[in-house]
Amino acid sequence: MSILIKPVITEKATMDSELNSRYTFEVNPGSNKIEIKNAVEATYGVSVIKVRTMNVRPDRSTKFTKSGMITGKTKGFKKAIVQVAEGDVIDFYSNI
Repeated sequence: MSILIKPVITEKATMDSELNSRYTFEVNPGSNKIEIKNAVEATYGVSVIKVRTMNVRPDRSTKFTKSGMITGKTKGFKKAIVQVAEGDVIDFYSNI
């Protein structure tokens, strides 16, 4: 299975990439920081300075309807914030 699943494109992640050269990815839950660093360097051709990871917990919700109580849950995932060198840029929109 691939280490990098998809980039996270949100307002907060885009602002962080523009101001601080930090990019956010959804990664395989079994991968570590060294594997993530090597995968980003091989895929995008940039030099990685720092990798920070976090496990995002699933969100649970409860809805009260006419037919009764309905519970739901989103999927949990692992997220990595990768800081690249000063002059390097990752362009997610180049092949659209």
